[in-house]
Amino acid sequence: MIEARLDDQDIIVIGATGDLARRKLFPALYNLFLRRHELPDGRIIGFARSALTDDAFRGFARQAVEASGERIDEVVWKEFSQRLVYVSGDDGGYAGLARRATQSSRLVYLATPPSTFPAIVEALDENDLTRGTRLLIEKPFGRDLDSARALEATLDRVFHERQIFRIDHYLGKETVQNILVFRFGNSVFERVWNRDAIEHVQITLAETIGIEGRASFYEETGAIRDVFQNHLFQVLSLLTMEPPASFDAEALREERSKLFYAMKPVDPAQVVRGQYVGGAIAGRDVAGYREEEGVPAESLTETFAAMQLSIDNWRWAGVPIFLRAGKRLPRRAVEVEISFREAPIHLFASAGLAELPPNHLTLCIEPDESITFVFLAKVPGDEIRVQPARMEFSYGETFLGTSAQAYERLLWDAMSGDHTLFARADSVERAWEVLQPVLDAPPQLHFYQAGTWGPPEAEALIAPRRWHLK
Repeated sequence: MIEARLDDQDIIVIGATGDLARRKLFPALYNLFLRRHELPDGRIIGFARSALTDDAFRGFARQAVEASGERIDEVVWKEFSQRLVYVSGDDGGYAGLARRATQSSRLVYLATPPSTFPAIVEALDENDLTRGTRLLIEKPFGRDLDSARALEATLDRVFHERQIFRIDHYLGKETVQNILVFRFGNSVFERVWNRDAIEHVQITLAETIGIEGRASFYEETGAIRDVFQNHLFQVLSLLTMEPPASFDAEALREERSKLFYAMKPVDPAQVVRGQYVGGAIAGRDVAGYREEEGVPAESLTETFAAMQLSIDNWRWAGVPIFLRAGKRLPRRAVEVEISFREAPIHLFASAGLAELPPNHLTLCIEPDESITFVFLAKVPGDEIRVQPARMEFSYGETFLGTSAQAYERLLWDAMSGDHTLFARADSVERAWEVLQPVLDAPPQLHFYQAGTWGPPEAEALIAPRRWHLK
């Protein structure tokens, strides 16, 4: 539990009536207040184009918290809601926003499409809202290498790097942070965490949902920009980085940065792009992507992608890394699969067991938070027969109770000025460099039926191996 008391500061949410604020930010802010983490004194100021009164804005925030499933404590809500005030972009704009801020320090969250970031940063600068500000910006940070560099140039002109917090909520997940503890706190695994013992690595991010009415956002991003350059690469960096000198923020970010620079640019020939057509999810018929409201009839935006990449350093040279993500897949899951090399001597050939399945380790990040190690064991009986056995650790069974959600953790860290779980500018730029060849020459788009695991070309990409999640 977070115990520290933070310095007083306002919290400004730009894009306060949007999807991100509704689904994530207001529930997270309320939960922090509910759990007595002592939010700093100051206002929570919503800013958007919609014309709302303070009371209407408070009603919007309450609906957002209730929709998240959080219990409303009326006493706590009364105190929390008194902090909520609203400024319309058409009623005073950024000058009005500056007038309603009560503290000399503030946290400004850009809960808006990435294309709006430069203009907002300029407006903050023009209205003296940069001094004493910590700026949170949502991924994707730009939409390609050139736009990312242009965004960084704007940010660098107005803010110092220590003021900027590039948020990727996957780094706020307990199961993602546990990758570091699992690796570096358990010598039995760290000793085999290299090319000598590991044959290949898979990371899958599967969603059953479609675009949920966010056609304009998704047409601007697509699967590769939406989750590969940030979510999947960030998980991969923790999975494959070298041990940091300490758990200091910059020591961790430095090792993550080194890992990104060791990644080779992705070959477009090693990428499969897909787009879902109509099908069924859990027995319910769903429309194809091009039939979603707001999507152009001839859209070439990918809703699925799979790719192979490699890391050119001593630890990982020669180990293929396979990443896969998509919408309208059969089930929701985020999993890391570590496949170890086969035993070098087939002792059981005489028993007809010339080929034994290799050991593998599965880190389930969500929804069934767990770690599973599969090894081989002898089946009881006179004959030598072998079958896989499982050792499993479950977060829910081991650690009773619930932990803070990712946005709660990251908002608190930003308010306290802790950069540990936030991306650094050089890492962001390098991640775009790694993906830029694919953006410059997008591979052919293949179609897959909703409720399946993507186009068959994704199976060919990983062959003769197989995807773990099927």
